[in-house]
Amino acid sequence: MYVILAIVVVLLVAGLLVLADRAARVVRRARKRREAAERLAAAAARATDRERARTAADEVSEALTTVLPAIVVEEREPRHVALGGRGGARAR
Repeated sequence: MYVILAIVVVLLVAGLLVLADRAARVVRRARKRREAAERLAAAAARATDRERARTAADEVSEALTTVLPAIVVEEREPRHVALGGRGGARAR
């Protein structure tokens, strides 16, 4: 009789240990998922901030280009500027 009772107690303790192990695993998994979700939310917020900054910079650049259009360089010979005297280009 005592042997059966001891076996039942051992099985009950083993079952409780298995349940405690599974509960600990569930808690660990939930904590890891929560931490991963927090990191993902922070990364998404940083990406959103970067996108807003990039959009604002593009708008400012576009507005500046509207006010100051790009300098167009035409395909032509370079200008010769006189280096001395009053008479224009130097004779060679």
